[in-house]
Amino acid sequence: MLLTRESDYALRILRELSDGELRTVGDICEREAVPNQFAYKILKKLEIAGLIRIMRGARGGCRCTDRLGEATLYDVLHAVGENQYLNACMDPKYECIWKQKYNKVCKVHERLELLGKSLEDELKSIYIRDFF
Repeated sequence: MLLTRESDYALRILRELSDGELRTVGDICEREAVPNQFAYKILKKLEIAGLIRIMRGARGGCRCTDRLGEATLYDVLHAVGENQYLNACMDPKYECIWKQKYNKVCKVHERLELLGKSLEDELKSIYIRDFF
């Protein structure tokens, strides 16, 4: 899993909304240095994940939901669609040419799988509320 610019922006957006107050997208972008073209896409993903609520209209804006208090770093990364695999071979759909050729367990895959599980467990133990 790689932390991308999108995940960094998602964390900044959540930081701005963490007090529960209603904020406009413009305010969020200005205060957190998030480009508008990224903000709308990320906000929609965070809303789908149940981390924020978007209210439309003249008095609209965004605010965090109660779920944000229990959300983990893993939840945020998953919400913005970060790749959860350390290597392509971790994806269950991946067809390993090496494994097919030698017809045995790949030690590289085994070690990366252990590392990936450890990283996932760590990300699930880091609460977003502790960032702010």
